[in-house]
Amino acid sequence: MGAASVQRRMKNQLRALRAENGWSQAALADQLDVSRQTVNAIENGKYDPSLPLAFRIARLFGRTIESIFEPGKDA
Repeated sequence: MGAASVQRRMKNQLRALRAENGWSQAALADQLDVSRQTVNAIENGKYDPSLPLAFRIARLFGRTIESIFEPGKDA
């Protein structure tokens, strides 16, 4: 597997922001109209959200996308 095929996921602050608000993954998923599994995958760096979802997340927390998500190494 070459270096070009290695996929880098974004780092994010979603778990911390969710915890600050006292929300479960399911509660956050309901507010974002996604599955709890999607929230879990984003928090664990296994899934990068679509741009529309990233905007919904940012609006919900009153932050910029850049303050929640940042590229992983070599991204």
